[in-house]
Amino acid sequence: MQLILKYKLTLLGVILGAGVGYWYYSNIGCESGTCVITSKPVNSTLYFALMGGLVFNIFEKKQSIKKN
Repeated sequence: MQLILKYKLTLLGVILGAGVGYWYYSNIGCESGTCVITSKPVNSTLYFALMGGLVFNIFEKKQSIKKN
């Protein structure tokens, strides 16, 4: 549970990114099937989930390590 609370913003980005990725595939997508990322729903969902996690991770506060 602590892990989820620690990375809640990153996990939110992953979930939102996955939703946006699937939406992008279903509404915009790639009609010819030659696009690497958007030709399959799994590829699009995973790619956008990764990007969402990375973008939301930027805004997480990092704990500083105090040295004595």
